Amino acid sequence: MSEETAESQSRPTVAVIGGTGDLGGGLAWRWAKAGYSVIVGSRGQEKAERAAAEIQEDLPNADVTGLENVAAADAADLVVLTVPFSSQTANLEAIGDACQGKVLVDCTVPLVPPKVARVQLPDAGSAAQIAQEAVGDGVDVVSAFHNVGAEHLRSDHDIDCDVLVFGNKVAAREQVVALVEAASMKAWHAGPLANSAAAEAFTSVLIGINKRYGIAGAGLRITGTPTK
Repeated sequence: MSEETAESQSRPTVAVIGGTGDLGGGLAWRWAKAGYSVIVGSRGQEKAERAAAEIQEDLPNADVTGLENVAAADAADLVVLTVPFSSQTANLEAIGDACQGKVLVDCTVPLVPPKVARVQLPDAGSAAQIAQEAVGDGVDVVSAFHNVGAEHLRSDHDIDCDVLVFGNKVAAREQVVALVEAASMKAWHAGPLANSAAAEAFTSVLIGINKRYGIAGAGLRITGTPTK
């Protein structure tokens, strides 16, 4: 077995719930390009298959399939939720059982139209805390990818944006740090799940900056040089 084959087999199979949307589709494309086995999830099987076929056409050597959301979550080792805040709870209720014993990456940002440039955090504190409550202690929820402009993902260019990774267990965060790096971005451990409120809120700030200055997908960078 070659070193490359062994590395590929050690990677988790990743299901992207909401993988037909801009953020989910972009992340699925990046991970498929990096050699991960990717399952595109959607409410409808045919829509998921079409989205997977588009990635396959663009990346002929990719291992990508499309399944209905529950089947996608059930078949994966690691699940990524990329849906609007308005449909977060419904999707968590649908896939919760299939996520037991796994890491669930929640990318939800609590945007409340029409004033999406105004910070409007939920009573629970953050969308990530809503997710953990919904799926229970049998799932390790990690929160990430809030501040990445989706328009940057489905291309080969470098993304000028760091990713803050939140979660209550370091080992679970480490799995998501690996996903961030596979998508060619810099990841930072940013503490427990409650801290996700900061990144979720900052998304509204970035939306306002994008509009004010005409930026296509502003991001954030952590400055300084780590010494450990």
